[in-house]
Amino acid sequence: MIMKPVIVADIVDNVRRIFQVLTQQSWKVESETSLTGPQLWVIKILKEAGAMKVSELARRMYLHPATMVGLLDRLEVKGLIKRERSEKDRRVVFINLTEQGFELERKSPEVVQNLLVKGLETLLTEDLKLISDGLDQVVTILGVENEPPKLIMTSETNVLRRRKKLTADVVS
Repeated sequence: MIMKPVIVADIVDNVRRIFQVLTQQSWKVESETSLTGPQLWVIKILKEAGAMKVSELARRMYLHPATMVGLLDRLEVKGLIKRERSEKDRRVVFINLTEQGFELERKSPEVVQNLLVKGLETLLTEDLKLISDGLDQVVTILGVENEPPKLIMTSETNVLRRRKKLTADVVS
């Protein structure tokens, strides 16, 4: 039987490892590209998938579309992405990389958020629920369950989703 102090120590060490990789990768991304991790993640997704609508990009990054707009505005100012209206429906706007965006992506490091999402998406729903429940408990222990979630190593906040809807979606 594993003693409670050993389990607590394992949890704390794993939290330390997570913070360590998030911090190291974020600093590496910023020093090599002058972008935040989420900004580079946009570039990586567009390189991999090609042009897409803001809503689709937000869905792939698990962000609210309103949060995406700020990221895209900053990338457009830097000349890394461009917005193009659909010829079939002028209301639809596609986001694509510029040549400068393609070049930056080619020389850039991996984004830890991308690794995390890709890994989580391979897990069974039951395993995801266990992880989610455990993290919910950690968040409650820290008393931050009502804090708006900031994107990793940035000051940008993701719009809070209603928890009941999220839970209902996972179950169905």
